[in-house]
Amino acid sequence: MTDLLYQTDSYLRDFTATVTGVDPETRAVYLDRTAFYPGGGGQPCDEGVLDASGKTYRVKECRKGNAHIIEGNELPVVGESLIGLIDWDRRYKLMRTHTAMHILCGVVWRDYSAAVTGGNMEPLGGRMDFEFERLPPEVISEIEQKINAEIAAAHDLRVRILPREEAFQIPDLIRTKINLLPEGINEIRTVEIVGLDLQADGGTHVANTREVGRIRITDYKSKGGINKRLYVAIE
Repeated sequence: MTDLLYQTDSYLRDFTATVTGVDPETRAVYLDRTAFYPGGGGQPCDEGVLDASGKTYRVKECRKGNAHIIEGNELPVVGESLIGLIDWDRRYKLMRTHTAMHILCGVVWRDYSAAVTGGNMEPLGGRMDFEFERLPPEVISEIEQKINAEIAAAHDLRVRILPREEAFQIPDLIRTKINLLPEGINEIRTVEIVGLDLQADGGTHVANTREVGRIRITDYKSKGGINKRLYVAIE
């Protein structure tokens, strides 16, 4: 099992590890521990480099299953020690964006009881879909004011890893319309914006909402039926 360092420390920029496997066909390098987030829940994977024996290998993608996909023809060897370095500028922008999405989700759930039906993000921008019967412009403006008020409130974020049975006793833990957590997962990671939101989540986040910056709702689309899409940008 790989030690997933990002689950407990989103601010870890570099780490030491040992190569446990390589796959020349897919250009994948497997490590005993990693701070690279493999993507999921709408958040893109991390990028960065691995430094080993005087050589630098660019990680262009990280996939679930601890597969670090390397650019170029060379690969490190099994048993080799190395240093992993996260592309921190990109990672921190994604952390701010992911927390912004949770703020949006928390406000919409709390004040409008609207479930999430989908979402996606890139550094400092993204979109989220909600179950709204109607979403007039004045409500969109109201939501934007409310989410920025929550940023200004400087809520701390707390991450916990709980046994599945204990986690699922938390009301409204799953905010998506469909429960995406497979039955085989015995531990559930939760992310709490203290005083606003608590839900199951595997991604990286900032430590306090004040780090997010200002959120603008830049566009709105009706995706049919009761599915409404909001686009956001982080300043």
